[in-house]
Amino acid sequence: MSALKISPKYQVVIPKPIREKLHLSPGQLIRAIVYNNRIELIPIRPIREMRGFLKGMDTTVEREADRT
Repeated sequence: MSALKISPKYQVVIPKPIREKLHLSPGQLIRAIVYNNRIELIPIRPIREMRGFLKGMDTTVEREADRT
């Protein structure tokens, strides 16, 4: 866990290990939300990057009768 310091202009720097792990780049948009008394930063990714993210998902799960 990293501690961040808020600058006089209310800016923060995302630590390098986090930027690398999430593949963040300069100028990338990030959504900031307040959730349960904390701030969460969520990278906004192009929908094209989502292609194939469900690959390998187990589709043999039993479904409710109205979901067939």
